[in-house]
Amino acid sequence: MLTLDEAVRVTRTGDLWIFRGRSVPDRAIQTMTNSPVNHVGMAIVVEDLPPMMWHAELGKSLLDLWSGTHQRGVQLHDLRDAVTTWVGRYGQRPWLRQLEPEATPEMEDAALRTVARLDGTPFPSTARLAARWARGRLPRRRRREETLESAYCAEVVAVTYEEMGLLPGGRRPNWYDPGKFWSGDDLELLMGRRLGNEITVGVERS
Repeated sequence: MLTLDEAVRVTRTGDLWIFRGRSVPDRAIQTMTNSPVNHVGMAIVVEDLPPMMWHAELGKSLLDLWSGTHQRGVQLHDLRDAVTTWVGRYGQRPWLRQLEPEATPEMEDAALRTVARLDGTPFPSTARLAARWARGRLPRRRRREETLESAYCAEVVAVTYEEMGLLPGGRRPNWYDPGKFWSGDDLELLMGRRLGNEITVGVERS
């Protein structure tokens, strides 16, 4: 187990932060997607900037570091603030999964281009989230670039990983759910990368 300070210190671009909660919405997401977890975000750590979390959520209490505003949907947050909020305010249990070997500068550039493209994309309603996840299990009839009019957390991570060259193209973004990024699903990455096992992160609740 790592403390939050230790986990933030070792986090690198492409590492995943996974969360599990016990609230009714959390349980609904876990049930609808048949997943042991209900939220996933991807770390972005570049140059001398503080570590950040790239994810999608309904709340808008934290400052979006890309737009400089408070907004719902797809957001780029200070990593420590995001984890503290998900633990303290939302009652979540967090884990860290590290990308091994670490992301290259080219992968980081691709991640930032994805942030520029998707930041501010709305978060779907719970009902639409379930429908989108179900549709994601259907075969894709043709390959084309899709514009996300709304996005939930797993879609954001999947699209970003695909742009970084870590996931193959051809799948609908909504094929992914938070559980796809849990070790029990054995998600196969490209470029000789893999995700390490979950590391429990201990966060003191205020």
